[in-house]
Amino acid sequence: MNQTVVTRFAPSPTGYMHIGNLRTALYSYLTAKHAGGKFILRIEDTDRERLVEGATDVILSTLEMTGLSYDEGPGVGGEHGPYIQSERKDIYPKYAEQLVKSGHAYYCFCSKERLEQLHEEEANGGYDRHCRNLPAEEVARNLAAGIPYVIRQKMPTEGTVTYHDAVFGEISCECKELQDQILMKADGYPTYNFAHVIDDHLMGVTHVVRGSEYITSTPKYALLYDALGWERPTYVHLPLLMGKNPDGTVSKLSKRHGAVSFQDLVKDGYLPEAIINYIALLGWNPKKELAEQEFFTLDELKAAFSIEGVNKSPAVFDFDKMLWFNGEYIRRLSFEDFTERVKPFLRTDLPANIDRTLMLSLLHGRLAKLSEINDKIACFIEPCEYGTELFLNKKNKVTAENALPLLQSAYDILLGATEWTSDALFALFSAKAEELGVKSGALLWCARIALSGMTVTPGGATEIMAVIGREETMRRMEGGLAKFA
Repeated sequence: MNQTVVTRFAPSPTGYMHIGNLRTALYSYLTAKHAGGKFILRIEDTDRERLVEGATDVILSTLEMTGLSYDEGPGVGGEHGPYIQSERKDIYPKYAEQLVKSGHAYYCFCSKERLEQLHEEEANGGYDRHCRNLPAEEVARNLAAGIPYVIRQKMPTEGTVTYHDAVFGEISCECKELQDQILMKADGYPTYNFAHVIDDHLMGVTHVVRGSEYITSTPKYALLYDALGWERPTYVHLPLLMGKNPDGTVSKLSKRHGAVSFQDLVKDGYLPEAIINYIALLGWNPKKELAEQEFFTLDELKAAFSIEGVNKSPAVFDFDKMLWFNGEYIRRLSFEDFTERVKPFLRTDLPANIDRTLMLSLLHGRLAKLSEINDKIACFIEPCEYGTELFLNKKNKVTAENALPLLQSAYDILLGATEWTSDALFALFSAKAEELGVKSGALLWCARIALSGMTVTPGGATEIMAVIGREETMRRMEGGLAKFA
């Protein structure tokens, strides 16, 4: 009988959701769902000094927005709860005591002052194993006297420990390189290094998906599994995420490269589904038959994903590529969805003359991110300041001599317009251009400059006219003519 694949995402609530953390959540989710397995969310909050108020809510809202629904976890429940580590505090001591009894851990009574002094004296800042071999009688006396203690893992000092990683293969570490890490702190809370091993086993986690920064720590976890007599899970370490530096080099992705949290990207106008699609491709390649495919829904990712496609090499987060991805996703939205999504970014003081629906339809295919909306619609609100030299255009043969007559002709066309739609107005301009023996582009160019004060606009001259209405159009055209007075 095949084993059910169970994965977990176990973030610490210490702030925003970094893109690297979100990729870990995504790959963990896809590993489980591709195999028809179970995805668990666990909040690891045992490091009480680093907790940030509201950070758990950020984690939950991020998973909801991205569609990474979990089968067990906070707010959902399940047979392995509770799913907040601090609420599991009473679970861990018995396993620590079990390790002490079996000789795989020991009580350490060293004071904070001694450890600080040791840190200053030791080049590597490691613990000197002062309490590792205390006589049983001394340990008993210290416990009876209520001397504060931690419980440390007793690492072997000889030989090697080896584990298999699904991405990087066999990984070995010499035992002499391992520190006697703390399992239980003096405040009664377990360390991350201990608690996650206990929780993963008790929750039936079969595949541990995490960043490759944990590769060197995993031997310690493997030894804990062995000492407790438990089967090790399958380890899946993900490649590093890098960012591009101004000089063309790359380094670990950080804030200096740009927005690196999911929240910041969404706030900047990126769509959650575009972010998920893009980061899915940062460190994973689909099989040959899908090698050319770039756009994946979450369901398509679940079907296509495999651990075998995860790369060893670091992946580079390319903001230009992310921006392109996002623009493509915006264009694929229905107009109704686009209108709803862009609403939080759109200024609320739009002039009454503006046809909001028509304006948004023009912008639908012209945004790379939703936050660009107000810059893009500026020409509909009020034309920029400009001089008559802006009318000159070599391509459309608009010169200093004919700019004013062309603008006057454009104005005259509009005076006689009976139907105020972009198509109807465009037809009038085309007919007048043929009559005058000029390019229609010359008339439209002059009108565009008068209407917007810009050479590049989100829509042509007649589209702008349709958006801002007849009265505002005539006002702007008259303003353009006045500049030649």
